[in-house]
Amino acid sequence: MEEEKKTTFLRTWFKDFWGIFLNEIREIFSDSGVILIYFVAGLAYPMLYSLVYANGIVNDTPMAVVDMNDSEASRDFIREVDATREVSVAYHCMNMEEAQRLMTERKAHGILYIPSDFSKNIVQFKTATVSLYCDMTSFLYYKNDLMGVNHVMIDKLGKIEVERYTKAGYYGKNADRLAHPIIVEDHSQLNTNSSYTIFLVSAIYFIIIQQLMFYGMSLLVGTQREENRSFASLPDQFEGHGVNRVVLGRGLAYLLVFMGIGLYIAFIVPSLFGIPIRGQFFNTLAALTFFVVDCIFFSMFWSSLITRRESVFVLFLFMSPICLFLAGSSWPTFAFPKFWKLFSYIFPSTFGCKAYINGTVAGGDISIIGGYLIHMTIQTIVYYFLACAMVHIENKIIRHKDELREIRDRLAAMHGIDIEKNVRIIAGEKGAEEYFKRTNKD
Repeated sequence: MEEEKKTTFLRTWFKDFWGIFLNEIREIFSDSGVILIYFVAGLAYPMLYSLVYANGIVNDTPMAVVDMNDSEASRDFIREVDATREVSVAYHCMNMEEAQRLMTERKAHGILYIPSDFSKNIVQFKTATVSLYCDMTSFLYYKNDLMGVNHVMIDKLGKIEVERYTKAGYYGKNADRLAHPIIVEDHSQLNTNSSYTIFLVSAIYFIIIQQLMFYGMSLLVGTQREENRSFASLPDQFEGHGVNRVVLGRGLAYLLVFMGIGLYIAFIVPSLFGIPIRGQFFNTLAALTFFVVDCIFFSMFWSSLITRRESVFVLFLFMSPICLFLAGSSWPTFAFPKFWKLFSYIFPSTFGCKAYINGTVAGGDISIIGGYLIHMTIQTIVYYFLACAMVHIENKIIRHKDELREIRDRLAAMHGIDIEKNVRIIAGEKGAEEYFKRTNKD
């Protein structure tokens, strides 16, 4: 008898689960907005970002120089700066006002100022200074100006120290050893050209997956709410009435859709644009799978708070750059204030982007990305139970809607609140008519 009950329960469970899965698939493919987000934006966004940042290296950034010293030492310094890959000395100015004007007109993206005591301080064994003013309208301008001048400055420091030791009576290799007691060699293995594309776009790929899933799911939920429908009412249509099969059934629909989109974004697009894929296929696939599952329950929970379809597009304006910053690709996470570090744990992209970059771009093995997979697993479990809780709460609200409305009306009457009048003031006549039409239909 017990075995028969178990068999019946499992059969009912899978029947309900399959019905919910098919229902969600129909919802996805019957909404033109969701199709546009998932399949048009899902195909176009990764390509668009890759095209925009295809040239991740900017060479010969124009710089204005103000040389108040006009000596052999200052001219030699300027020549070496001009010889770097990053910077081109395009303008020699008489004063800072002229250089600032060129920068304002966008003709120069940096100013190098050499004071009048530059060569004198070098000769007298004092600290000689140069000032660099960078154009911060683009990170690449700032990076090029700083790197170009720093390269020359470090080289000059070494040469000046050798000259001073030579004058002190140390010659040849002895002077060189004193000036450079520790020989430093810089070998950038993963990003040899300091390409902006490699470390930025790699993070953007996974953020695109997260954002597309959240916006598409929220669009569906908002539409259902506007039409007085709810995914939480689905259990009433099936025999088992189980909340977990609603969450898992819906989740399977998004897993099938986004594993296809994810494989395209994680493997095909980087290959087309020359972004290195150094990791093993199965390590990247593991990171992608954990991330997609995490995003499903993350989106399922937060989208349950959406009440109107257009709310999604307001969220779009500020969520993407926040997630990109919190992922740690543009600023190291150890430098985050404690609040923002804790806040970053809300988003799957915080761990998913790191797993993808370390496992794919950097070529790390499973031991390197394992910690991020564990964090995503914890997130998945937490968001799964939160999603189940939201379905359960909304289901209770739907089933007891009449009772809740009576309580609302009774409380309003006790406090002398005219609900109908307030609705007409807030929503206007047309909006009020639609509201009362919906509530009467309920």
